[in-house]
Amino acid sequence: MSHIIDRRKNDKGKSTGNRQKFLKRVEGQIRKAIPDIISQESIKDSHTGGNVKVPVRGLDEPSFQHDPKTGKKQIVRPGNDRFNEGDRIPKPKEGEGGMGRQKGSNNPEVTEDEFTVVLSREEFLKYFFDDLALPNLVKKLMASTETFEMKRAGYTRDSVPSRLNIKSTFQQSLGRRLALKGFLDKKLKNLEEQLANSTHPNEIAALKEEIEKVKRQATTVPFFEDIDMKFNNFERVVIPVTSAVMFCIMDVSGSMGFHEKDISKRFFTLLYIFLTRLYKNVELVFIRHHTEAKEVNEEEFFNSRESGGTVVAPSLKLMHQIIRTRYDESWNVYCCQASDGDVWSKQDAMECKNLVQETILPAIQYMAYIEINNRTKQSDLWQAYNQISNDENFAIRHINEVFDIWPVFQGLFRKRNGVKAG
Repeated sequence: MSHIIDRRKNDKGKSTGNRQKFLKRVEGQIRKAIPDIISQESIKDSHTGGNVKVPVRGLDEPSFQHDPKTGKKQIVRPGNDRFNEGDRIPKPKEGEGGMGRQKGSNNPEVTEDEFTVVLSREEFLKYFFDDLALPNLVKKLMASTETFEMKRAGYTRDSVPSRLNIKSTFQQSLGRRLALKGFLDKKLKNLEEQLANSTHPNEIAALKEEIEKVKRQATTVPFFEDIDMKFNNFERVVIPVTSAVMFCIMDVSGSMGFHEKDISKRFFTLLYIFLTRLYKNVELVFIRHHTEAKEVNEEEFFNSRESGGTVVAPSLKLMHQIIRTRYDESWNVYCCQASDGDVWSKQDAMECKNLVQETILPAIQYMAYIEINNRTKQSDLWQAYNQISNDENFAIRHINEVFDIWPVFQGLFRKRNGVKAG
């Protein structure tokens, strides 16, 4: 969590507790103000951070003071040139005193001062995505940093006693003692043969002394030595994380006007920033469609002006084909589809519904459909998808205006404890 440092002096009447509460209120106001950037400026530029203006409302620190109209007070303010101790100070007349001394205005417009907080890029994105995550990532948890675990890696000569491998150590000790005993027995046998064949007194005495030395060595062979010790060795290795892929399907047909395409691009840009910031091993597949569906790169997905009629089913078929040919069962597959809901015919809408229900959902972790329009009547595609909206891995949401993007995005990807998203 980001921390805002208050470097103001602790003046009279400003307790440390009040200042801490003040900082907490500032942090809450920042979280409320940041999502407005989606509707106020280009979301593509928002990932660079910048200045966030936070209204002062709700940030005032509480203070206590005497009411000048009531009570009796015996106060002598230091440094005054009018009163001495014991003098009675007259109360101010009605309407006098107070903090303000400027004339009022007849302007009906209400304005507020602004408290400006400067956020870095990391702070900016952390406020955005701190409480969000990909739903239903059940195979393995993905983290924004690599994780490691300790794995066995043979043996080592030096380690802590708790890692001593008793079996291997005993085998090493037994082999050493057997080898040393065989060597000493052979040496003793040779010395005894030399003693039997020797006639010189000095040589006989030297051989007897050597024989006694070898016998002592044979009886004093240590049961364990440092060379016998074998400790279990562990190495720090990277845990393979489950990879995820997100399919971004955007309708670019003629029925999608500038307003609808702008909202769609803003939503997918927010999704792109979210995924690339929080997850390291995640791929994005971009698909644009009108009457035909085509996989494109990031630049073409967000900037191409190609348009045409509206047939949605080919985009889902292309997605399924890519999954089968490129991603095996070890991948967590996600999909976000954005459209205005207009289709060529109800048959196309029902084909989309059948493809999602029978082919797409069994192969993926989660899918979200975003419909962008301001009509009161439900579209054919919405009605078709609504028939399977009770599936826990499928969610449909509606966006009318730009300011609806953030609440919808939060609802789709908010962290949940034991609860499926959507």
